[in-house]
Amino acid sequence: MIRDQHENTLVGANAEAARLFDQAVESFSLYRGDPVALATQAIQAAPQFSMARVFMAWLGLIATEPTAAAGARALMAELEQHPRDARIDAHLGALRRAAAGQWTAGAQLLERYSSAYPRDFLALQVGHLLDFLRADARTLRDRIASALPHWSPDMPGFAQLLGMYAFGLEETGDHARAEAYGRRAVTLQPLDAWGHHAVAHVMEMQGRAEDGIGWMIAREPFWGAADNSFKVHNWWHRALFHLDLGQHEEALAIYDGPVREARSAVAYDMIDASAMLWRLQLLGVDVGGRWQELAQAWDALADGRTYAFNDWHAVMAWLGAGREQDVERLAKDWRDKGAASTENDRWAVEIGLPLVEGFKAFWRRDYATAIDRLHKARRFACAFGGSNAQRDIIDWTLTESAIRGGDFALSQALVQERLALKPHSVTGRAMLARAATSVSSRQRAA
Repeated sequence: MIRDQHENTLVGANAEAARLFDQAVESFSLYRGDPVALATQAIQAAPQFSMARVFMAWLGLIATEPTAAAGARALMAELEQHPRDARIDAHLGALRRAAAGQWTAGAQLLERYSSAYPRDFLALQVGHLLDFLRADARTLRDRIASALPHWSPDMPGFAQLLGMYAFGLEETGDHARAEAYGRRAVTLQPLDAWGHHAVAHVMEMQGRAEDGIGWMIAREPFWGAADNSFKVHNWWHRALFHLDLGQHEEALAIYDGPVREARSAVAYDMIDASAMLWRLQLLGVDVGGRWQELAQAWDALADGRTYAFNDWHAVMAWLGAGREQDVERLAKDWRDKGAASTENDRWAVEIGLPLVEGFKAFWRRDYATAIDRLHKARRFACAFGGSNAQRDIIDWTLTESAIRGGDFALSQALVQERLALKPHSVTGRAMLARAATSVSSRQRAA
């Protein structure tokens, strides 16, 4: 039986297909090169190679895009006609659940499988990404923690596992250990973009903006290469550091350059673009016609069914472009869902809808409604996609709503909450000054 570099079975493969498959998995783990092309070559080398189809199906599903998801389902159908073993059946069972919109069920099946086969690197990585997409911070950490004792530094992919563990530690608030594991990951494998980004997350959460910029600049040759599919997100992190220092022009230049100059149609890249423009807008920066281009790009991806976290970011762009009719259409679709048939439907109705209504109200300067929707949503939005850094935009918009809407007690409380985590944030201190000025003006008026 042919096996991969981690001694997992590769039914239907030959030696050449196995070599290409290992390269595809490494490419995916480092977010460099073209893993789909490598997997396609593996199938060409061995037409009955089932695991390469499993790999490509996972890539299609975790892309969170309608067309890619349809491609994943087609590959899953093909697998019915190809040789299978226990490994294929385990992955296929998880794929079916995730493809049916039962993301947690799929992630849990992979978790049980990994407890028995902790050296299936692909199962660990796609499971980790499913945890990220579901914002399940505990499993994001513990899925990797339970597998690591079965690995050693001489095994291919060990460094990338450390980078995944670092991100799980960061999302669960264990910042010191997260930074230590992340730094070890990139020491062992400098090209580990995920491990690099885990350390950037730590610095963002701790308000270490100058450290963060230094971290990004020093390691840019490793994470910023042209063939790095994760580079836009890491550029987004660098822009966040500039925003926290009040360096708005630098952040806008990053948007116009690495984040958006290529007009990426990848959902993950467009999430970063929407989130960056919204933050700049909150800070009073004139973003010109940038919203129009981004809103149009979202039209092909925001279908209200595939992944609600994406749709919420499309709403930001539609609002910015003055396309409230599209926001209303999406919100109506979600209101009309009734009983949720999939996990994504539940996210849309229970979390996405309050966020969309809150952001729409903020854009309309209906700050009372924005406060009502966002103050409730921020407490359960951690069950809804993305990272702590990405979801910070909810609290930021809520705080701005309180300041602009004259809710002085709430604005002071929210700003102090923010400064407790980031005491040196220029943006946070500016918020505090504005909130205090509002209070003083009210007191003088009284």
